[in-house]
Amino acid sequence: MTSIGHNGGPPLEDEGTAWRGWVWRRAHKKAWKTPPREIALRRLARTEELGMTYKEYTLEILERGKFL
Repeated sequence: MTSIGHNGGPPLEDEGTAWRGWVWRRAHKKAWKTPPREIALRRLARTEELGMTYKEYTLEILERGKFL
């Protein structure tokens, strides 16, 4: 049964959609957090050797779970 003022349409969000979105945004922010200076410098040196950008190298680490 719908309440007064309800148009009878589907819900705007499925149950859990907002939660999954919040969890995904939190995980994304954590994954792309700037690492400590020493690690960033080491990665930057490695990206120059490989001819990649820092962002591309970081994405490879996140996707594969291992360093190139």
